[in-house]
Amino acid sequence: MRKNSIKNTRVNGEVLRELSNIIRNDIKDPRIHSMTSVTAVEVAPDLKTCKAYISVLGNDQARSDTMAGLNSAEGYVRRQLASRLNLRYTPQIRFILDTSIEYGVEMSRKIDELINNEK
Repeated sequence: MRKNSIKNTRVNGEVLRELSNIIRNDIKDPRIHSMTSVTAVEVAPDLKTCKAYISVLGNDQARSDTMAGLNSAEGYVRRQLASRLNLRYTPQIRFILDTSIEYGVEMSRKIDELINNEK
């Protein structure tokens, strides 16, 4: 399967949807912040590995606690994905902190601040 094939795109979407549901509804770890979302998923073409980009709305402590909680629950998440998705292999998940939303909000705030200062 090629990286940008239709099948790979469909698998990425299904894994993203199920991973979001698992994190939101099934994991009971108190370290995981309630405002945690999965922004993107990249499943390798051989279905062996998966990069899940996680966005956490909160301070640095909440981000680090959430990432620690997700990394410790990786086996449980993988088992849940295996039961919910019909794939030949269940990918090994690597959680990566995604700070692009916070960066965009910060840049927007700075632009608004510059516009207000010019007036």
